[in-house]
Amino acid sequence: MHDHAPAGGLRGASNQRLLAISLSLTASVMIVQIVGAVMTGSLALLADAAHMFTDASALVIALIASRVAARPADDRNTYGYQRAEVFGALVNAVILIMLMVWIAVEAVGRLLRPSEVEVAAGLMLVVAVVGLIANAVSMYLLSAAQKRSINVRGAYLEVLGDLIGSAVVIVAAVVIAVTGWMPVDALASLVIAAMIVPRAAGLLREVLSVLGERAPQGTEVAAIRDHILGEPGVVDVHDVHVWQLTRGAPVFTAHVVVDEAVLSGGSGQLLSRLQGCLSSHFDVEHSTFQFEPAGHREHDRHG
Repeated sequence: MHDHAPAGGLRGASNQRLLAISLSLTASVMIVQIVGAVMTGSLALLADAAHMFTDASALVIALIASRVAARPADDRNTYGYQRAEVFGALVNAVILIMLMVWIAVEAVGRLLRPSEVEVAAGLMLVVAVVGLIANAVSMYLLSAAQKRSINVRGAYLEVLGDLIGSAVVIVAAVVIAVTGWMPVDALASLVIAAMIVPRAAGLLREVLSVLGERAPQGTEVAAIRDHILGEPGVVDVHDVHVWQLTRGAPVFTAHVVVDEAVLSGGSGQLLSRLQGCLSSHFDVEHSTFQFEPAGHREHDRHG
């Protein structure tokens, strides 16, 4: 006995359009920053480009989340395609951590050899200002929609973080232009790396939790079990499993031992109450229950 609710996701076409526009801006500025980093020799610009990559990846994941829900499941992919964004997030997190380690090593090397570093502050400043403006525009575009959608909210916060990163690069460029002190570029890159690594590590932990089919963070399995046991007609509950297909898409299954009155004709009402409980109290829209008579659990155990 089960309930197949529509998978969560971002369904508004207007939100998808805003995310696509913001993604285009972010990706374009990221390319400009990479070219600028090569031309100026600025490690801070390269780190900020990596920060932009973080934002672009977040926007891509948000767009994927908005569209996979519309793709129907089939006989080979019975849960649909929601895990695609999890694998994308895994690749994103691994690339970011490796890139930040390289930037940190390079920054330390530049601090130890400051005389070998030369950064073109003027062009660095121009590129950083372009990044700041692009992020400000993206934030403006997403400002209204982020109040209504958790996916857009996540993308909005990512862009906010990158705007701060661009501001750090601008400060470094101004310091170099005014004082000629080149090590500030390496220090700025370390600041940006310090902003990115915790986010990448958190994303990696979340991905591993999903792939390991652990209960979603904040989900209290014991509390769910107690709610089920509190329903009239329920004698016992066992084999309780909670996992998630992707962020915001939890799945629940349980074997519920019920009395004879339920099996004789009250199973539909009990099923509705249990599904309503999971949905309203624990935000679980996809729940599956197997009703069993007393004694059936012992039969399963021997089997």
